[in-house]
Amino acid sequence: MAESSPRFITPDGFSRLRAEYDQLFSVERPKMVETVAWAASLGDRSENADYLYGKRRLREIDRRLALLARIMKAAKIVDPARQPSRDEVRFGATVQLADEDDNRRTLTIVGDDETDASAGLIGWSAPIARALVGARVRDERIVRLPSGEKSYEVMAISYPD
Repeated sequence: MAESSPRFITPDGFSRLRAEYDQLFSVERPKMVETVAWAASLGDRSENADYLYGKRRLREIDRRLALLARIMKAAKIVDPARQPSRDEVRFGATVQLADEDDNRRTLTIVGDDETDASAGLIGWSAPIARALVGARVRDERIVRLPSGEKSYEVMAISYPD
């Protein structure tokens, strides 16, 4: 994804990213800096596990902080509760689907930076989300997946209030 293109995100998703950033920046990083400083004061650093682990963990934290900062800077917050057209699938919609065998699943279309398949949060650039955008209740959509094509019928569409 190009750096200049907006990264759509829900208000909830943005506040989760912000909370992670704040936790890393104001709690975890200072604690790790303290550990590294203490370990460094012990002398020989070549075999000092606290020092070596601490330096590695600091680099991981700094990389994650930089990534979160870039994501938040490019984020375009879209509130699904403000969606004017609630009868078709758009960003932020929670959609109940049924496949050919009437297996039901519910998913919510969110920003790519807040996906969590186990919680039913599907990134808006995922194949199933792209196939569903614009669909209405009773519409059938074919989704091309790595395992082949699968047909879904839209059973219900909802948005937060």
